[in-house]
Amino acid sequence: MSLLRLSAVVLLVFLLARGAQADDRVELDKAVQQLSATGWKNAQQIWEWAEPGYQETKSSALLADWLESSGFRVQRGVAGIPTAFTAEYGSGTPVIALLGEFDALPGLSQSSAPFREPVEGQQCGQGCGHHLFGVASAMAAIALSQQMHAGKLQGTIRYYGCPAEEGGSGKVFLVRQGLFKDVAVALHWHPGSVNTAGDRSSLARIAVRFRFHGVSAHASAAPEQGRSALDAVEVTNFAANLMREHMPEQARMHYVITVGGDAPNVVPSEAEVYYYIRHPSSEVVRQLYQRLVKCAEAGALATETRLEVVNEGGILELLPNAPLAEHLNKRLEKMLDLKIAPQELELAQRLQATLSQPQPLASVGEISHLGTELNTGSTDVGDVSWVVPTAGFTVACWVPGTPGHSWQAVACGKTDLARQGMILAAKVLANTVEDLMTSPDLIAAARQDFQRRTGNRAYAPLTEPDQKPPLDYRKRRASSP
Repeated sequence: MSLLRLSAVVLLVFLLARGAQADDRVELDKAVQQLSATGWKNAQQIWEWAEPGYQETKSSALLADWLESSGFRVQRGVAGIPTAFTAEYGSGTPVIALLGEFDALPGLSQSSAPFREPVEGQQCGQGCGHHLFGVASAMAAIALSQQMHAGKLQGTIRYYGCPAEEGGSGKVFLVRQGLFKDVAVALHWHPGSVNTAGDRSSLARIAVRFRFHGVSAHASAAPEQGRSALDAVEVTNFAANLMREHMPEQARMHYVITVGGDAPNVVPSEAEVYYYIRHPSSEVVRQLYQRLVKCAEAGALATETRLEVVNEGGILELLPNAPLAEHLNKRLEKMLDLKIAPQELELAQRLQATLSQPQPLASVGEISHLGTELNTGSTDVGDVSWVVPTAGFTVACWVPGTPGHSWQAVACGKTDLARQGMILAAKVLANTVEDLMTSPDLIAAARQDFQRRTGNRAYAPLTEPDQKPPLDYRKRRASSP
């Protein structure tokens, strides 16, 4: 065969392969689209249930049942967490992980109205869009399983049902259980008010409750016989606020008083304050945490009360991965097709009018290139990223300018923009997993970057060595002495 004819044959094979791959992409996107009606129904249901961390019984079961009915091998109650599960399809390598969350936030009960309107009888709301997060990842996983069933992809897709991201450190316990030890790459996404994919880190965080036990007495007739647990909380908070002046520049510390007494004429015998402390470095967080504990010890000493420290664990800073982030950014940029539907324009404008920093509505169709800018939030995905190459992206599902953890974010959760964003996220995830399963070089590059960033540093969680998942952290009140 002549060199010319051989070249023509090679070119033909290449073009046929590219054509087949393009057809597979079309089929994959079509599969996601076909799942969208069921996905949107499930997302709205999880939005309405609005179950807080470790109490997402119905939400977890809905997703696990959906995946199981789609042919996935499901393991429920993993890592000692009733609402955590894994769902797996396929066999062999590579093993690609898709993360899915579904917990709601307390204090954010809200209807889908463009004004503040709590839902009667409901305390929580999907203020971080996790009702979309878990569903979109499941849609991507199911669409990929169909390609695998048809023999077009080889490997294993594993969905992780991840409860209690909001303060409960759910993924930390999955990592500690070794559930990611055979994973090649882990992918995640998140709803937001912008579209982003970048090589970004986040803040490490420790959560802790300081419970004080004092002595009750009549606040007017016998105040000298009382020892106020609330006074201990106030001393702790005063000391902690003085400590702020002497913390590193990027540190963050915030608290809420969760128990403070019931009647002004009774010296409170029980009180509790709940703290988060954060910094871009987990090592700095460890140091700041010890200083914060001393503030609470000072509160107990000054008020002659007994201190109980309830460490609810912590999460590491997110370890970025440049090759994965760059690839996700290209996928998101290529597939971005979001726009606010005409029938929801008035709703969007009314919500926009309630925002302190509104952005142009047209920006839902644009990419915000954040690069390596630090994400000042925290996520338990950080712990996953220290044991396996990990990357994620954000899709605009809220009116531009909407802050997370707000009633406006909850209100946006049932809009058509949220539905569009969920579908886009599922398509980006599915196509990226296909890229990984058919491109060993991309996985190798991600692994190389992971090894470069971790160096000789071993995974060292911020939880205590024998700490168990705080399954009741959304229910806790100071206990009786």
